[in-house]
Amino acid sequence: MQRASRLKRELSLLSTEPPPGITCWQSGSRLDDLRAQILGAADTPYEKGIFNLEIVVPERYPFEPPKIRFLTPIYHPNIDSAGRICLDVLKLPPKGAWRPSLNISTLLTSIQLLMAEPNPDDPLMADISSEYKYNKQLFLINAKEWTEKYASQ
Repeated sequence: MQRASRLKRELSLLSTEPPPGITCWQSGSRLDDLRAQILGAADTPYEKGIFNLEIVVPERYPFEPPKIRFLTPIYHPNIDSAGRICLDVLKLPPKGAWRPSLNISTLLTSIQLLMAEPNPDDPLMADISSEYKYNKQLFLINAKEWTEKYASQ
């Protein structure tokens, strides 16, 4: 019951006061199956891209973080080809930084920040990470190409 009322409150807040560049909504009739869109930020290779994400809220939410993954392919060192995201707030302690005080809006904002500022020292995609570290120009070209190919409307 707590989970449902918290989710309703979070979704209501996300629809009335969404973080800049982020939208989130219920997918179908289930409250625990959500979709989100993140707009690629200006001055990043993802600029003008619209990235779709899937959010699955677990039974134990907020004591367990939602499972979030990209549905839109993205060229990024911390996001793999299945759309999984390597980000501490998406994992439970001790390895992660998830806390029940965090919410879906915070998570989506953190993902948006990760898109703008990749963390090449904790990669899911080692090849893209080393490209980001040692040949940033090529990384930017590739990321921009992927954005145009997969995230343009």
